[in-house]
Order: sequence, then C-alpha cells, then structure tokens
Amino acid sequence: MKTIFLTGGCGFIGSNFVKYLFDNYDYKIIVLDALTYASCLDNIPQNIKNDSRFEFWFGNIRSSDLVNKLMAKSDVVVHMAAESHITRSIFDNVIFYETDVLGTQSVANAVLNNPNIERFIHISTSEVYGTALEIPMTETHPLYPKTPYASAKAGADRLVYSYWATYNIPAIIIRFFNAYGQNQHLEKVIPRFITSALLDKPLTIHGSGEYTRDWNYVGDLCQALDRVLHISLDKVNGQVFNIGTGKDTSIKTIAEMILDKLHKPKSLITYMGERLGQVDRHISSTDKALEVVGWKAETDFNSGLDKTLRWYMNNYDWWQKLLWMKSVATINKDGKTELY
Repeated sequence: MKTIFLTGGCGFIGSNFVKYLFDNYDYKIIVLDALTYASCLDNIPQNIKNDSRFEFWFGNIRSSDLVNKLMAKSDVVVHMAAESHITRSIFDNVIFYETDVLGTQSVANAVLNNPNIERFIHISTSEVYGTALEIPMTETHPLYPKTPYASAKAGADRLVYSYWATYNIPAIIIRFFNAYGQNQHLEKVIPRFITSALLDKPLTIHGSGEYTRDWNYVGDLCQALDRVLHISLDKVNGQVFNIGTGKDTSIKTIAEMILDKLHKPKSLITYMGERLGQVDRHISSTDKALEVVGWKAETDFNSGLDKTLRWYMNNYDWWQKLLWMKSVATINKDGKTELY
C-alpha cells in the first residue's frame, strides 16, 4: 500500500483530492494542515476520517522535524499547503512569504533528506506568469509575478526547480490555472458571487471586470494530479506542466452567468476601484499536459458552474459560518482602502 503525504489537505483543492484518492485507490493518505481560516477538517468526510487509511496531523509545514517525520513514512508527496488569496496578499503579505517560500523550502529539504520519496509534486499557479504575453500561455512563458502572492509562489516554484537541478530530487511542478468547485472558501470570486446572489447581496467587481481567466473545475484538477502521480517518473521528472482548459472567461461574464442561472437581476453587480497588480488575461496552453501526461479538461465552464451552484445551494450550513470572512480589505490604485 503506497502512502501519499499531502500538505494542505484540508483546503479546497487538497480536500477534494483526498476524497478522489480515497474513492479511487487503496492508498494510505497522510494529511498535514495548519487549519488556517481557509481550511477546515470538516472538508474531509467523516467516513474518511474514521478509516485506518487516513491519518491527520495538525501542524505547520515550516516545522521541519514534523515534516521529516511524516515524510519518512511516505512514498509520494503532494505539496499544496500555501497562502493563496491575491487580495489578502496585497494588504497583509508577510505570511505569504513565510508559508509559500520558507514552508516550501522545509518540504523540499525533507524530500532531499528522505530518499524513500518516489516523487514530489509541487502545486504552483499560473499567477507566476503575470499578464499573458503570448496566447495561449506555454510553460516557457516568462515569469512576471504582479502581486505579493504571485511572487511568493514564483519563489516557491523556482526553489523546487533548484532542488531538482542541484540535488536531483524527483520533483514535478504543476501550475494550476484558476480553480473552482465545491468547498471553496468565500474569499474566492466564484463562491463569493454565488453566495452573494443567493443572499441578494451585491456582486462586487474590481475595475471593469473585463479581465479574463482560464477556469478549471476541481474534479478535472484531481484527474490531472492522478495522471501526474501515476505516469512513469522519467517522463515528468524536473518538468513543469500547465493545467488549464485553453479557454478564458471574464469576471463580469461570470457574475452575469450566475445571476442568470439564479434568476437574479443584473443590478446586483457593483464596481469598485481597480485592484493593484491586476492581471489582464490568463489562458493556458494545453499541449504539453496532453502530449506528455495524457490529460485534458473534461468539464466545460457552463456545466462546471452548474455543479458548483448546486453544491452551494445545497450546503448553506457549510458556507454560512464563513460569511464574516467574505469581505477582504484591499488597497486600490488611488491608495484607498476598500472592502472587496
């Protein structure tokens, strides 16, 4: 029985991947999570928590002794733990460098110290690229991070690469484009829009809302990780892979789609100042993921949004307790503090 060590496994993507692994494989799953505001042990179903194949540890990835202890019991590491909200990083950025950079160094060093690790999958982000200079964005796109969050993730991304280049650890870097789906914190735009519409509250947009992103349904991301986890290591070792759909949708269009699907008036859309460090467009090349890993997104945005809407409509108890964290203080280009 393989043991998968998953950092940040109680967060949005992490908890969805825990469920995916549990349902599809007879693996032991070890989760390390600091249970910050954006993660919750309740994201893991009770039947998994009660199973002998699941082991949870409360702790910080910067605790090198703990990370090494858990690494010694594992075969594969999937490193998802990170501070991940762009807007929060503008107003309060120190924790992003502490967790995303120094935490990743702790994890990478533990991989180096534990030769039993067969592969180390590091979850990066498309935000490391900044605004698209080429369409679609390939893995060789220059890194021009535009926010503290993006720069912290770029630092972690290149740190992992340097450990592969220097020490030959079995590392793969996955750059997810924007994710959405069930169990996502209300600070992120799609659940924030959905829950605002359900409560007949304003859907607030930075600037004009014409900037676009490539949106991945979380179930597709789990399938992508599945492929990277099981493909022959020599095909992916030291490689970077974009995970996206190859299509982009604007923030304004998403707000309108949600209101239409819920039969709510467009007058609920409101606007605020442009966010600092705004990225104009992200759209992923899908060629390398398909050619090397054999993965392509299966869920189109419209049907993925329908699935996500149904989940939030059916899980009021899960998200109502997060409403107090829904608004985030940010600074606009005029230097004014605004709630987003």
